[in-house]
Amino acid sequence: MSSHRLRLLVVAAALVGVSACGGSSDTGNKDDESRSGGAFPLTVEHALGKTTIPAKPKRVATVNWANHEVPLALGVVPVGMAAANFGDDNNDGVLPWVEEKLDELKAKTPVLFDETDGIDFEAVADTKPDVILAAYSGLTKKDYETLSEIAPVVAYPDAAWATPWREIIRTNSKAIGLADEGEKLIKKLDGDIAKTAAKYPQLKGKSAMFMTHVDPNDVSEVGFYTTHDTRTQFFQDLGMKIPGSIAKASEGTDKFALTKSAEQIDAFDDVDIITGYGDDTGELLKTITKDPLLSKIPAVERGSTYLLPGSSPLATAANPTPLSISYVLDDYAAALAEAADKVK
Repeated sequence: MSSHRLRLLVVAAALVGVSACGGSSDTGNKDDESRSGGAFPLTVEHALGKTTIPAKPKRVATVNWANHEVPLALGVVPVGMAAANFGDDNNDGVLPWVEEKLDELKAKTPVLFDETDGIDFEAVADTKPDVILAAYSGLTKKDYETLSEIAPVVAYPDAAWATPWREIIRTNSKAIGLADEGEKLIKKLDGDIAKTAAKYPQLKGKSAMFMTHVDPNDVSEVGFYTTHDTRTQFFQDLGMKIPGSIAKASEGTDKFALTKSAEQIDAFDDVDIITGYGDDTGELLKTITKDPLLSKIPAVERGSTYLLPGSSPLATAANPTPLSISYVLDDYAAALAEAADKVK
């Protein structure tokens, strides 16, 4: 399909959506909006511009990773959301903590957008949204402009794929007129995290690094998430700290992941614990521990390395999101604590 025809289809769908929603009553009156800290019209500033949302959205669509979890956590079921392509335990496109929330709300699964080859603009347009949430995303300027022809789009505040979980909640909840409820959710999750951290005191003060996916057939490079990534930031929520090596490497870049050659692995001598994405068989960890260079990393040498199993829900939730945090928090902290016990 030509880009010109796609643009026409998207615009046409957007116009149909405006017409369809124009005659229905608003779901929230001004008193409701005032109590929630979300008076409309409302303008949200983000990295790709400014978005004005004229009225409290009734039809909420989300794209990319985890944005749908914010409205769901606040009792709003999206009309459409991205299908899960990682960590889906039963291949239905919905992660277990999202399924649990949908069941709790007695709601049907929203329309699932297949983003295998990028955003499905036509599918998004077909849901006739009033707003599109993308506070945690990798939207390009072109993506943003195309989506904006469908409905107001709320993009990431600073950099692509670098929005902390608290800001995901704040940005997305504000856009749907539920800013106060979003703050209450953050407070609850902060409490859950604090209780879990107290349960595993051996984590406190330990330095941790999160490796990116590693190719077992080519371990000439070590990939790791920077301080701009939510996986790395979450260590601090648990009372751990960011190693100086990772902090230094993260300076001067807004990238969420970097690599170092295996010949430079002595840079990671200050890392107490290494976690990352492994496989279901444990073969990747064996490969790393047998490699003549990588095996010299202190955290590998002493066994304080824990690779999360494949594309399991636990591995998926290491990237903290509003619904996944409470769902797997104890399991994740327990795994890190087991590694921490080996640090002397």
